[in-house]
Amino acid sequence: MGGGFDGRGRALIGAGKLATETKKTIRTIPQERTPIPEQPASDRIGNFDEVALGYRPEDALREAERCLLCKEAACVPACPVAIDIPGFIERISEQDYRGAYDILTDANLLPAICGRVCPQEDQCELVCPVGDVLEPVAIGRLERWIGDMGLEEGWHNVPHIEPVPYRIGVVGSGPAGIACAADLAKAGCEVTIFEALHAPGGVLRYGIPEFRLPNEVIDAEMENLTRLGVEIQCNTVVGRMFTIKQLRTEMGYDAVFIGTGAGTPRFMGIPGEALHGVLSANELLTRCNLMGALQFPKYDTPITIGSHVAVIGSGNTAMDAMRVSLRAGAEKVYCVYRRTRQESPAREEEITHAEEEGVEFHWLTAPVELLDDGEGAVRAMRCIRMELGEPDDSGRRRPVPIPGSEYEFEADTVVYAIGTTANKVIGQTSELELDERGYIATDDDLSTSMAGVYAGGDIVTGAATVILAMGAGRTAAGAIKDYLKIRDTEVVYQPDGAKEGPFGFDPRERNHVRLRLPPDHTVPEPALSGSGSQEG
Repeated sequence: MGGGFDGRGRALIGAGKLATETKKTIRTIPQERTPIPEQPASDRIGNFDEVALGYRPEDALREAERCLLCKEAACVPACPVAIDIPGFIERISEQDYRGAYDILTDANLLPAICGRVCPQEDQCELVCPVGDVLEPVAIGRLERWIGDMGLEEGWHNVPHIEPVPYRIGVVGSGPAGIACAADLAKAGCEVTIFEALHAPGGVLRYGIPEFRLPNEVIDAEMENLTRLGVEIQCNTVVGRMFTIKQLRTEMGYDAVFIGTGAGTPRFMGIPGEALHGVLSANELLTRCNLMGALQFPKYDTPITIGSHVAVIGSGNTAMDAMRVSLRAGAEKVYCVYRRTRQESPAREEEITHAEEEGVEFHWLTAPVELLDDGEGAVRAMRCIRMELGEPDDSGRRRPVPIPGSEYEFEADTVVYAIGTTANKVIGQTSELELDERGYIATDDDLSTSMAGVYAGGDIVTGAATVILAMGAGRTAAGAIKDYLKIRDTEVVYQPDGAKEGPFGFDPRERNHVRLRLPPDHTVPEPALSGSGSQEG
């Protein structure tokens, strides 16, 4: 690139500007995707420091040059919160890093978080045209780099907020609740988040280990939320301390959003699940990530990790559970999954990191029994080998047991990571309509069966991604603004332009507007023409 960089990666000459002055093609951009520095596997299994170390300034500028800046960018609609991806990448190329941050945070309050944990490879990067020939642009790594710079530099965007006389209650401080609360706070509402645990962040804090998402990043992003005026009340279990109906009635909230996630673990129902040493990934991760179990007795929440740990499942949560177990001192950690690596729902980089750290993968394997050591604890797992048959409803080939292929291996700890279901507390205490799976039923705008109550994220869809939950939170915020008739320029003034109406306001806005008229001014009664249109 030439010219060199200063301490913050700002080019000493206009190297990056060349990218925006010359039309780029596949032939002219850097051909290789810029790798991200990482801790060596031999070092990282002994600590909880972040594995991926982030781009250096020269890495970010080089990767930004790989973006073709498409005029009709497919990556934008592929992003659940519709970030202007070419816009923020172009600002990076111009070394206008604050401008890139402003574009990112206009759509996404949590760029440093989403840049780390969102599956960009299945969303924005999946449709990147560069990926048709080369590896796609590393959009997530660039988002993380700008998000981290914003935290380091103390950047934050607090727009002018005109207060409106509405109080909003948000249940859950996870990604859906954060996104909904932020949009409603910007609209002038008084927003309170109710969080059941003792620290905010929801699944971001209790479900994701620090080697993937450091707590200091969560803390900084949550501080940005409180700058908007959002109040967060922890240790508040809605449904036990008070109900959704009470929020809407005697507590005086004009609307409520439920974003509690789906944190109830699933088990298989095979013999031996009641033995000591059997737990869910949710319990393991919550105790370790949130409650300091690995520092017992400094913290008063213990956990026992055996020497041979078998984790059932192969999603991102399973990878987290396996890698935490290694760091907790397990000698052997196994992944037991009934399909192949190709069908694994985990991110490729998470599987690769687990392999590098020494996890042993048992593909095409299903547990059929957990074996007792004679004293009520697990000693081994009996499994059966599988083969893939015809595709099932998910589109993946169905695993079929191979008769006579049972075998067993030693395991003194078994962790279930096969998915979650809805927490039943809200459903049992709210009088809300639930669907056949026990999740909250909503319509397209995420309104529930109770007037003024909306829900979104995992509590509606089942377990999904952080960014999809954030998209649901923003959708619900828009619906709440419409319900309360709050002026919402993001909804009203679409790119096709505003339609002229009385006093120059778009008739879709459906809002009351205060007008100050001279004392001697009178407003004539409107006359209706034969066609029904308003005149005069």
